[in-house]
Amino acid sequence: MNNKNTRSKQSRQDKQSRQDKGGSQKTIPSTEEIQKPERIAKRMARAGLCSRREAESWILAGRVSLNGKILESPACTVTMSDAIIVDGEPLPGRERTRLWLYHKPTGVLSTNRDPEGRPTLFEKLPKGLPRLLSVGRLDMNTEGLLLMTNDGGLARTLELPATGWLRRYRVRAHGRVDTAKLEGLKDGIAVDGILYGSVEAEIERQQGHNTWLNVAIREGKNREIKNVLKAIGLEVNRLIRVSYGPFQLGELGAGEIQEIRGKTLRDQLGERLIMQSGADFDAPIINQMPSKNEKPTTVKKKRTQKTPRGAIETGTMERLETRKQFPSSRKKGKKSNKQFPGKTR
Repeated sequence: MNNKNTRSKQSRQDKQSRQDKGGSQKTIPSTEEIQKPERIAKRMARAGLCSRREAESWILAGRVSLNGKILESPACTVTMSDAIIVDGEPLPGRERTRLWLYHKPTGVLSTNRDPEGRPTLFEKLPKGLPRLLSVGRLDMNTEGLLLMTNDGGLARTLELPATGWLRRYRVRAHGRVDTAKLEGLKDGIAVDGILYGSVEAEIERQQGHNTWLNVAIREGKNREIKNVLKAIGLEVNRLIRVSYGPFQLGELGAGEIQEIRGKTLRDQLGERLIMQSGADFDAPIINQMPSKNEKPTTVKKKRTQKTPRGAIETGTMERLETRKQFPSSRKKGKKSNKQFPGKTR
């Protein structure tokens, strides 16, 4: 019992000794962590710079150097003691694994940039955030929940079907619903040579010639829901993702983004996914947005300044003079509905 108390006390003292004056915890890597080798693409992804696939293409393009030598192949391992330069800048230090919920609006692409100049979600994100990666993608006209993270390893793990997280959608589709075919989607379906896994679909309500459905999938192949429903005679005209695994869209407004608390994220991931993704909850937080009572952040449009009571707006005197010169011929009083037959006030 005394040994347990001693170890607990020593642990608290060690934790306190690693805190700086501002109260944030500094993580000092062990010798084993410094010497532990890992693929360079994985290292770049964990730094939140890009995905592993993008890292490999950057290396092949000659944008990455290791210890002063430009790399020609991504087939190499590095340690924390190696000097990695990307586009002339040192590789950023590893940051604590973090996750955000983002309500992607319709008409926005899930990509960094678009050669056609169409709006992208990374252009819509508020300033002050670290470099983020999306967990999977949503089509341009699909809206709803999109997970964002600064950890490339976590992004890759969460988007894999093997993770087993269910993705739920509300779908509005045009056409007559065949309940037997809708029920049969649970067994999977092949469309144009592509095999789609089990799709859970149930009718929510009818709305004219449209039907609202609740649909759940685990794979998330490209345009999966649209292709599957089209195969049974339904044309999707609105698609909203409402949840991804344990994370819900809730009342998050379009264009808003909200970070998940670290403890909540650890609990929801569990030990298995933390190990698979290599998530790091001990590293420091490099980019921290100012707290606003945990309210979601969004890009707000600038509002015009209201005119104080008693003041006269610019142009008001000119409008008054114009009215004096050209008085209105309409009589004062209540308008008669006879001028607009069939309309009521």
